[in-house]
Amino acid sequence: MKGKVIFIGAGPGDPDLITVKGRNAIEKADIIIYAGSLVNKEVLNVRKEDAVVYNSAVLNLDEIIEIIKEGIAEDKLVARVHTGDPSIYGAIGEQIRELQKNDIEYEIIPGVSSLFGTASVLEAELTLPEISQTVIITRPEGRTPKPRKESIASLSKHEATMCIFLGIGMIDKVVEELLEGYTEDTPIAVVKKATWNDQEIIKGTLKDIAEKVKEANITKTAMIIVGDVLNPGDFTPSKLYDAKFKHEYR
Repeated sequence: MKGKVIFIGAGPGDPDLITVKGRNAIEKADIIIYAGSLVNKEVLNVRKEDAVVYNSAVLNLDEIIEIIKEGIAEDKLVARVHTGDPSIYGAIGEQIRELQKNDIEYEIIPGVSSLFGTASVLEAELTLPEISQTVIITRPEGRTPKPRKESIASLSKHEATMCIFLGIGMIDKVVEELLEGYTEDTPIAVVKKATWNDQEIIKGTLKDIAEKVKEANITKTAMIIVGDVLNPGDFTPSKLYDAKFKHEYR
């Protein structure tokens, strides 16, 4: 495992929610570059004593790639640790592009997304029969532009379960766009730092959630989930465990 980069999803916060493969890679890494503003530093506790650790929160892309190149030149194993799962808003695409330009070997170890950490602490199934069988993962437009067809207002018209990253700082705008498709009484939840010891959960409807979020002073590091799956009432169970339903596997 020498002379390569391993992108590792560290999970949503609870250090036990990193994968075994991810933890093993951190244990063996010579150099660790982790997203210090988001990753729970406890996941690094298994590192070697002589491992060199960099916090990417204070580094730009060129600086990160330079650290990697220097490590690879010395035949080092580099662990690039991201929060949640690195494939969702992890900014690994631009890093991979630079590694490919420099002919640097890499692999990706997936992680538990904060989306699923949030669902777990809400004790919710995001895909209930006849209520929603679709999960939309998105973010509001901020400094990073979005294709026009992917606006929250446009996506809201599906009335599916929607999971919104990076939107808590513009909660009023998010709610305004959601109301293009959902009704005011649609349930919505905001979870700050899901699975961390200091997590916060705010529940409400599209009518009152913005005010509740402001009262709780939640301005970052929070996931927004909206949809009737959060308060489904009675619903038709799936056919998976129906005694009368015949299928090969259960």
